[in-house]
Amino acid sequence: MRDIVLSFLFVVEAFFILYMILYSSFLFLSVAVGSSDLYALKRRKRLENELSNDYYVPVSILVPAHNEEVTIEATVRSLLALDYKLYEIVVVDDGSTDRTTELLRDAFQMWRIERPIQRQIPCQPEEEVYETRAYKVPITLVRKKNGGKADALNMGINVSSYPYFVCLDADSVLQHDSLEKIVRPVLEDGSVVAVGGTVRPCNGAEIENGRVIRYRMPRNLLAAMQVLEYDRSFLASRILFDRFNGNIIISGAFGLFLKSVVIAAGGYDAATMGEDMELVVKLHVYCRENGRAYRIRCVTDAVCWTQVPVRLGDLCRQRRRWHIGLFQSMTKYRNILANPKYGAVSFVSYFYFLLYELFSPYIEVMGVLTTILAFAVDLINIPFMIVFLGIYVAYTALLSLTAFFARLHTVDLKLHFTDVLKAVGLCAIEVSLLRFILAQVRMAALIGYRRKKDTWGRMTRQRIEIK
Repeated sequence: MRDIVLSFLFVVEAFFILYMILYSSFLFLSVAVGSSDLYALKRRKRLENELSNDYYVPVSILVPAHNEEVTIEATVRSLLALDYKLYEIVVVDDGSTDRTTELLRDAFQMWRIERPIQRQIPCQPEEEVYETRAYKVPITLVRKKNGGKADALNMGINVSSYPYFVCLDADSVLQHDSLEKIVRPVLEDGSVVAVGGTVRPCNGAEIENGRVIRYRMPRNLLAAMQVLEYDRSFLASRILFDRFNGNIIISGAFGLFLKSVVIAAGGYDAATMGEDMELVVKLHVYCRENGRAYRIRCVTDAVCWTQVPVRLGDLCRQRRRWHIGLFQSMTKYRNILANPKYGAVSFVSYFYFLLYELFSPYIEVMGVLTTILAFAVDLINIPFMIVFLGIYVAYTALLSLTAFFARLHTVDLKLHFTDVLKAVGLCAIEVSLLRFILAQVRMAALIGYRRKKDTWGRMTRQRIEIK
């Protein structure tokens, strides 16, 4: 019996060590490529002139909202301050039970109109439509029957007037030049059908006219750890995958899409909690199956500032929802795996998300449980394990700090010395403690998920201060 247990533990330990080595190597390569791209971008800004402001494409900004009375006014006001020539703002109130509609109507002097809406994509019916042209860009507000975030975005697509649309969360703020930067790949390459921007936590940031005038690490330690997590995530796989047209996710908080292709592909799937990933994978499938030349890009200097949870319960619910959405997208498009038709998307991107995103919490928790079992039967080299885990935590923390400081430098944000110390002190805690907590949440995410269809989720909002 001891020999069987020993053999089992040996196999599990070997797999786990190999898994960690491969993941760490991937992170190193990703952060190295990402940091290189950021510094190259900054050098180009110094040596080259920006594209003329005369070059632009009309863009509709879609803001799906559900019970967002705390943040929605600040979000819309920030959009009015964008450095862009031709765009519109479309807010879709998806059956809010608070004062979201009333607040927007009163704050922006909107009046009710009768407007027929052509349903190019099915969605729940509208109840009221409001409009104002008192500002430099038109603002449209649609109040509709509750159907979830994806359904609200489909309504926004139906209402929008322009050939490209940007999806933006109602608790987010665009940097003043983010719109012109996210459309740049479209101007450079006509085959681009989607572009993902960079999302950064706005907790701790002071924003004036779309510009971050003062940036501090959030006082809330949970939010501060998410700053490190976000920078590592966006600097890692997304920039590397962009090299071979392999991105299969664009954050729902900030992304640009060619409307005609999205409509042809069927729009957002209202049955999934991960509508952002599902749409991008769907675009890959649609374009390849129809022989359309296409690119899905990622830009690092188009920045969206968004709120992150400050309570552990809110964060756990958010990550549970994300993991369910990941599972739904991966299973819906499972035929992509090992299918030569989809090229690198099949053999690199899908495999990465399958192994290191979908299965990772199960692998990591299993590794910990196996270690405990090995310790219980006295079959573990404790000094070696401590050294190995210590090296892994230190290595991953170093990569997180590299991504964090590279981001700060290239967007010219300055940190107080105490914030630097906070980042250094929290990076190891984020990797070793928060990551393990969230791994358990994600591991249990699929339990009973069919009984719950809260596609919006719940999070305690904080008022966004826009000067």
